[in-house]
Amino acid sequence: MLVFRSLTGYRPAWLGKDVVAGMTVWAVLVPEALAYATIAGVPPVVGLYAAPAALVLYAAFGSSRHLVVGPMSATAALSAAVVAGVASRPGSDAVVLTAGLAVVAGVIAVGAGLLRLGFLAGFISEPVLKGFIVGLALTIIVGQLPKLLGVDGGDGEFFEKLWALIGHLGEVNGWSLAVGVPALLLVLVFMRYLPLVPASLIVVACGVLAAVLLGLEDRGVAVVGDIEPGLPSIGVPALALGDYLALVAGGAGIVLVGFSEGLGAAKTYAAKAGYDVDPNRELLGLGAANLGAGLMSGMVVNGSLSKTAVNGTAGARSQVSGLVVSGLTIVTLLVLTPLFEQLPEPVLAAVVIAAVIELVDVGGLRELFRVWTRRLGSIYGVAARADFLAALAALVGVLVFGTLAGLFVGIAMSALLLLYRASRPNLAILGRIPGETQVWADVARHPGAEQTEGVSVIRVESGLFFANAEHVRSGIREVGEQPGMRGVVLDVETVPFVDVTAARMLAALARDLDAKGVRLLLARDVGQVRDVLRSAGPADLVHDVHPDLDTAVREVTARRPSTGSGGDAD
Repeated sequence: MLVFRSLTGYRPAWLGKDVVAGMTVWAVLVPEALAYATIAGVPPVVGLYAAPAALVLYAAFGSSRHLVVGPMSATAALSAAVVAGVASRPGSDAVVLTAGLAVVAGVIAVGAGLLRLGFLAGFISEPVLKGFIVGLALTIIVGQLPKLLGVDGGDGEFFEKLWALIGHLGEVNGWSLAVGVPALLLVLVFMRYLPLVPASLIVVACGVLAAVLLGLEDRGVAVVGDIEPGLPSIGVPALALGDYLALVAGGAGIVLVGFSEGLGAAKTYAAKAGYDVDPNRELLGLGAANLGAGLMSGMVVNGSLSKTAVNGTAGARSQVSGLVVSGLTIVTLLVLTPLFEQLPEPVLAAVVIAAVIELVDVGGLRELFRVWTRRLGSIYGVAARADFLAALAALVGVLVFGTLAGLFVGIAMSALLLLYRASRPNLAILGRIPGETQVWADVARHPGAEQTEGVSVIRVESGLFFANAEHVRSGIREVGEQPGMRGVVLDVETVPFVDVTAARMLAALARDLDAKGVRLLLARDVGQVRDVLRSAGPADLVHDVHPDLDTAVREVTARRPSTGSGGDAD
């Protein structure tokens, strides 16, 4: 079955649970969709426009039985940043550009899925994504605080918005504050102690009721305002080709972020239910969902961890729950939109802040920093520092340069640190564990390991290639030139590959050490490494490959000490 594969083997007994789960998710999705549309800088109803087609098309082409797609805070903020960069052109319409961006993101994701590029999700490391999400959440919060307080907000990035907010604190509207802060606290309490209760819907209903009974709009509290009932117009957004091309880079960034976040949620619940998800079909599902959202005048969508959690906890067994959510959202657009017209914006801001505040994962950043400060071996320490620095770079990048630029700052930092890590592999000095037969260990971790006088055994914990050849050569040569050294045994069991540059480096190193009266030997069967050495290295080095470390060490100690042209005799 090419479509609706996630419904394969569906059982009628699951229908009741799927319907209940769908109703539960709908109660969460409607207020959040309205709120996330405001993050994207478009009217709240645009968030509802995006949901029906996206949910149906993901169910048709995606592979997860539990994932719920819809507007999300991270991609909504990215959408706002991308559209803002294009909307400055004369005659531009932010609403149409937002729908066009969803179409562009959909085309990119479908193309990536057809080309089987699902592996690209791995190019955003978890620390980078964590730092990016934290920075994004802080930016969203500082952008929503003016609505919560009833003051004018500022434009720009995080610090510009924060400075503008501070400058208007003397103008706080007391009624906005009295409505927004209790709404925020109520949502947070429900999320903490009654997670299955649709807190956002309850708070929205209470906010609408308060607005009507207290006449909040007459007291200076902003409300959502007119929402035209009915379904949106369906069709390709009316944009010029130049506008579509201007949205491509931003659309690619949105796909990368949305796919990474959605795939993580899909895998989490697939593991719990005992089935697999296909990353390439997930790309197709994400692409189809965004195409549907854009063609229905909506905004970008992606998989939601929070709504997927609600879906799974409510007992969903398949994507039928998503189809139920889609149907109920259509009913909302046809009948229920007038109920949201009196929704106070401070309450809507409270829903947004409550939704993203849990994304400010200070504990996760603290753990990365704690790993950095632990006393680890050199290679592990470099890795720990790289993870924390990558997260910090993404976080600071978002706060200073903006959402999309911050993401690429984090990715670039992660790539640079990866290259640095690859260029400086750990060189472990090995010793024999007392009482054990042929058991060798890193003396830095096992101080009691015994070393043979005049012989040093070194393990390179990486492949050998052009980027790290000089670092490895320097490290081995430094050990080999120590007084009284007669031989260096290189344990290549942990070297998965070697290139021509590294093979020639080993050949030159063997000659340099031999000139000082020190032999370079290789130990353990090395497979592909031996093949490259045989074709690119000297024959005598290939002959000096021994089956195990003990044999190589005995080979050195069995020979009489020699004096090289530039070395010291034993």
